[in-house]
Amino acid sequence: MEKEKKAVSEQKKSCVNCGAELTYKPGTTQITCDYCGHEETIVQNEDGFQELELKPYLDEMGSLSHSEEIMMLHCKNCGANQHIEENYKSLHCVYCTMPLIIEDAYKEDWILPGAVLPFQFDQKKSHQIFSKWVKGLWFAPNNLKKAALDPQHTKGLYLPYWTFDAQLYATYTGQRGDYYYVSVPYTTTVNGKTVQRTRQERRTRWTPASGNVSGFVDDTLIKASHQRKNPIPTKIAHWNLQTLEPFNTSYLAGFVTEKYTIPLKDGHLSSTQEAERIARSWARHDIGGDTQRVHSINMSLSEETFKHILLPVYISAYQYSGKKYNFFVNGQTGKISGKRPYSFWKIFFFVLFIIAVIALIVWLADTYGNQQ
Repeated sequence: MEKEKKAVSEQKKSCVNCGAELTYKPGTTQITCDYCGHEETIVQNEDGFQELELKPYLDEMGSLSHSEEIMMLHCKNCGANQHIEENYKSLHCVYCTMPLIIEDAYKEDWILPGAVLPFQFDQKKSHQIFSKWVKGLWFAPNNLKKAALDPQHTKGLYLPYWTFDAQLYATYTGQRGDYYYVSVPYTTTVNGKTVQRTRQERRTRWTPASGNVSGFVDDTLIKASHQRKNPIPTKIAHWNLQTLEPFNTSYLAGFVTEKYTIPLKDGHLSSTQEAERIARSWARHDIGGDTQRVHSINMSLSEETFKHILLPVYISAYQYSGKKYNFFVNGQTGKISGKRPYSFWKIFFFVLFIIAVIALIVWLADTYGNQQ
């Protein structure tokens, strides 16, 4: 039986004046028409975003109330899975710029996002950030600067992440280390004479320790997609999750959305490993002293919930000498990072210039010395 209405993630809004699709206006709660300027307010969900109980989703994909079908395009070059909208404007992969074939689009189930962190500035601003960064690069090829200054190479992308919450309880055994100092004699030579002296050396007194720690682990952030060739740099992958908004498809309008490729169960495994790291940190704090050793820890998690969330980043792709380069801007903070090529000739002539300067200094020194 066919669905009588589109899935929430596929809904589009048209302008009441001219019929064009409305797109999200970054940094606001408005969707706007790029043609006639008409604006509408995004209706906020008064119930907030919902934490989903983890266990049922680990047992199966999820209930019908929180999983739906979306249209996807898979990049055969870099492996990225991108949600295709009805008016998909650029049939090129946002990561590697390789062409995507519309006939290859397919439908796939996904767990509906529970929250989204909207873009806080538009493509024009991200383009300015890119341009300023590229202009400040030393030894950058001239055509790199020209390419990076072309706005068509800058795309806004929503990245998928998992977040996990849980009540943590752990018992531990270990040792507490307390520093103390002892005087150690040594000999040294002063004015040709052997002198006996002492110095303070630090020692550690170890005592057994054991106990338990507990607390709430909130919003453990786990990456939900894997890019084989162009991973998002850790340098920019920091967001303020306190500003998350309940998921609304209007926030996605005008942007590319990537589907998660790391399954929920794998994300949960990573979050459990992170929870154990947190438990060890809590145990060390509980042990106290100047230094600590944690020999064993027995951890359990309860009341586990999760969210599928979307986080904003701008990407600029560029090809130079047969290689692909990507530059990334955090869509909330404006933090930028990326790999860049170097101009061989600029470096070559700079080295020649340095050699010439050194040779000139030597020549002047010799000339001045001969005159003396």
